[in-house]
Amino acid sequence: MRIERELASIAPERETLLTMGVFDGVHAGHRYLLERLQLRAAEKSLLSAVLTFNPHPQSVLHPQSQLRWLGDVEDRVKSLQGLGINLVAVLTFSPEVARLSAREFISLVKKYFRMHGVMVGPDFGLGRGREGSIHLLRTLGRELEFSVETIPPYTMNGEVVSSTLIRQALAEGDTRKVHRLMGRYFHVRGTVITSDKRGRVLGFPTANLDINPQQALPGNGIYATITRIDGKQFTSATSIGTRPTFGGGKETVETYLLDYDGDLYGKEMTVEFVQRLRDEQCFSSSEELKMQIEKDVREVESILAKEAR
Repeated sequence: MRIERELASIAPERETLLTMGVFDGVHAGHRYLLERLQLRAAEKSLLSAVLTFNPHPQSVLHPQSQLRWLGDVEDRVKSLQGLGINLVAVLTFSPEVARLSAREFISLVKKYFRMHGVMVGPDFGLGRGREGSIHLLRTLGRELEFSVETIPPYTMNGEVVSSTLIRQALAEGDTRKVHRLMGRYFHVRGTVITSDKRGRVLGFPTANLDINPQQALPGNGIYATITRIDGKQFTSATSIGTRPTFGGGKETVETYLLDYDGDLYGKEMTVEFVQRLRDEQCFSSSEELKMQIEKDVREVESILAKEAR
């Protein structure tokens, strides 16, 4: 089986304390669990380990739902490793994996991860039809000799922090709330592609980003952002929307870097969303739009100057 070939390549040097899941966005709730995983692993001289899945199981089980992720697998692994997790493994989630029973899946993970114990959140479920509830996991733990520890949900202002809650706040353009829930600015990454250069004509040349269609985006509007490119960061204003002033069209992500001079085409950039300025609007003329952009730029400068303090 492909899953066994993938798991066999992991080969940890000693026994592990494992958690598993998608960890989309690696948000504050995830970090709450992961901090406890690391503490417990250190107490028992175990390796802290995370098994994550790519693609998102929902995109395989329910492809019609078109769930957008908060970050791609590259960002996820980088974030998990940055937290100090000893072993981060990515398992391809396929129909083959989806057909495994909870017992079959856990038996494979126990074997190849040298799993001494598992730590999970309260809504944990795995295996065919998510049959692997915490109750079944404890039963398997007694049979296969591994410990099971559950961590209570992490709440903030009375809400359970979850990827779903973050997607909701993101769709509403509430990037401040997203920042609180994630513990960092939400960002997207993309390559600069050619555009109709309307921004240049207006005096504000923008970089049009080619974003993966599975990437979640903030709701349409204008945002104060920080753009990172070639190892440097720039104050920027970013528009997400359909450009209704020019007749509308497909959704675009366009960023104006306030202090950048040079050719951006073909470069990869990361845009971090700090604060929403306003809704996307339809202006009666290009001149009216230009005046609003000038106002937006001044507001962006003010917002990011305060953030830097």
